[in-house]
Amino acid sequence: MNFKQLEAFQAIMLSGSTTGAAERMGLSQPAISRLLAQLEEDLALRLFVREKGRLSPTAEAHALLHDAQVLMDSAQCFRRHAEQLRLGGFKRRLLKVAVPSTLATTLMPVLAKRFMQAHPDVVLEVLSGSYNDTERALLSRDADIGLVRLPMEMQGLSTRASLDSEAVCIMPRGHALEGLAEVSPTDLIDVSLILLGRQRQIRHDIDMAFRQRRVQPRVALEVHSISEACAHVAQGLGVSIVNALLAQHCPYEAITSRPFRPRIAYQLGIATVTSATTSPLQDTFTRLLVEAMEAPSPAVALPSAL
Repeated sequence: MNFKQLEAFQAIMLSGSTTGAAERMGLSQPAISRLLAQLEEDLALRLFVREKGRLSPTAEAHALLHDAQVLMDSAQCFRRHAEQLRLGGFKRRLLKVAVPSTLATTLMPVLAKRFMQAHPDVVLEVLSGSYNDTERALLSRDADIGLVRLPMEMQGLSTRASLDSEAVCIMPRGHALEGLAEVSPTDLIDVSLILLGRQRQIRHDIDMAFRQRRVQPRVALEVHSISEACAHVAQGLGVSIVNALLAQHCPYEAITSRPFRPRIAYQLGIATVTSATTSPLQDTFTRLLVEAMEAPSPAVALPSAL
């Protein structure tokens, strides 16, 4: 029996399937099935039975879930203690924060400076990636708090604070669309679009808006982060439709924005693991992150977006 097997067991219990567990852990479905089979063999217990194509936990699985969680929490505490010793000894505290890639190089350096000036004994670790990456980092305890899209896709996480936003159309300054009060799909006929990849929720919402207006979007580029979309728009390669709350932190004075209609609403959240004990340090950083997200960035000129 090893830690990875216990982690897979807990992930299956929370998600209800090996596919869901694979998504949570960032592994393949066959790898999760192997870990489960190894755990059942090591324990000499049947933990799940398949009923109508779905895994159902046995009474033994329910009885062992709490013990598995205790063991995993102890292992995570051991790892965190080792990280603290590696980073500076007993007197240093460690806070691990996960944010979207767009904010990692724009908002976070300014926020980290402010936070660390007030807390010189803290070592801050910043992780970046997609929202799914953040949820996985939280569940694996690689991050203490993280900025996620709501509603979250994975179970076992709780929201500490939330932020409301909407989609805006960003464009190079001087673009013909800049003369409009708001932009709709019909205004974007034959306009080169730089859109986020098809696997993202905002892309699904955008595609639906175009279908409802019976407009065929002219997609010139597909990118995988808002910072990439802003960078390409700044080069005059097209316009994009992005989350206003994140777009305002893209450091490009060469772009501006207009509200996108029909309105596409979004909600972001500051999340932690439900079972984890929160700390005043996490509360402080959560408050600072929300304040920084809501305040327009002085380096970004998007006055009409917010």
